[in-house]
Amino acid sequence: MEPGTFYNEAVERLSRDELNALIDERVRYTVRYAADHSPFYQAWFRDHGIDPASITAHEDLLGLPVVSGKTIREHQPPATPGFMFRSVAWEEIFTIHETSGTSGTPKSFFLTWDDWLRYAEKYARSFVSQGFGRGDRIVICASYGMNVGANTMTLAARDIGMTIIPTGRCSFPHRILTTYRPTGIVGSVFKLIHLARRMLDEGLVPADSSLERLVVGGESFAEESRTYVAELWQREVFNTYGSTEGTMCGECVVRNGLHVPEDLVHLDVYDPALRSFVPDGECGRAVLTTLLPVGGHAGTLLINYDTEDTTVVMTREPCPCGRTHMKIMNPQREAETVWILGVPVNRVDIERGVFQRANMEYLTGEYEAFVYGGDGEGETILRVSMECSDTAYTPREEIAENFRKSFFRYKPDLARSIGDTFSLVFSLTEPGGLELYRLKGRPKRLVDRRS
Repeated sequence: MEPGTFYNEAVERLSRDELNALIDERVRYTVRYAADHSPFYQAWFRDHGIDPASITAHEDLLGLPVVSGKTIREHQPPATPGFMFRSVAWEEIFTIHETSGTSGTPKSFFLTWDDWLRYAEKYARSFVSQGFGRGDRIVICASYGMNVGANTMTLAARDIGMTIIPTGRCSFPHRILTTYRPTGIVGSVFKLIHLARRMLDEGLVPADSSLERLVVGGESFAEESRTYVAELWQREVFNTYGSTEGTMCGECVVRNGLHVPEDLVHLDVYDPALRSFVPDGECGRAVLTTLLPVGGHAGTLLINYDTEDTTVVMTREPCPCGRTHMKIMNPQREAETVWILGVPVNRVDIERGVFQRANMEYLTGEYEAFVYGGDGEGETILRVSMECSDTAYTPREEIAENFRKSFFRYKPDLARSIGDTFSLVFSLTEPGGLELYRLKGRPKRLVDRRS
């Protein structure tokens, strides 16, 4: 398979009318499958007075209730004796997976081999759309375990004809790069920054490596941090988004939004505050529905599932790359959003301010932010801590002003409250001085410490 082509051209280039017809066919089959095989959805249809046969097109999904991660946890052990979302017999389950469980009991998901093949195709389409093809060698800096990402990418590589180097971490020895000469690497923004800096400290130049393109996955990020990674490596950086639930989307070479594999997963955008779905172009929470091909099976399927990630449908028009599937903005995790004086502040808003280009002459990119209640009634303090290469030679006020300009550009209501009910303060630390270094697990970079 040559780079720049299509993994499944017949589907990826369907006209909008043809694609909608295929989606509707799979919506009908998936709903019927859920009614026949899923204990949860059998009760769900009955309790809500829904006739599964009345769901004939994707627009009909907009009239159905939304389910959530809380719903899944309430219908599995220890809350119930059995796993109500499991929709095949145990002997048909190939693997069992759990989410991280940061908000309570981990959610359980069951995958058949057919599920894995569909998951792999989603990632394969993204890889090919980014220019990867047969003969490429990709380092995977993502954990192989209860999460599905690393294994899914590995299966996708098999189908494309690529070679995977499954390091699992970005702390691998540099001989991996010099000996095997990989052409791509997948990792988070911070893993790729750390790797580049480690190479520079050891006299190696990232831009001189064999890597041809980088893929960022696993978490949302600011465009400014992606730009900085691209500068460190002198390479294009592509974005992917995925979850255990099956929302695998990826940027193509145009790099203007992530393509949704609409024939495999249906995505709507929902505004919980209004209790309704919103039109294209408006921000809301991504709500997904598993789409099964006629005759297909699924270990766990989801209908109108709230991912708790916010996004915007950018366009359903054909992309210059030739693909016709819709594109969405890079989703942000709802769990990484705090509300300050009625204004939503996401971790990405903090990251954008940190990674202002002028700041990166002095900062490492590592940061954390905390929200506190002030002394006065209704007063809120946002404290941003940034790690410096050398605090003695860091222009503190210049860095603070760069952050303020970026932050208030997108949060004008907070700018109007500054000095009254809102305070924005900064601290700079030496390498290793942030609190997150003393905690186990994935760093939480925006923490609400109001009582």
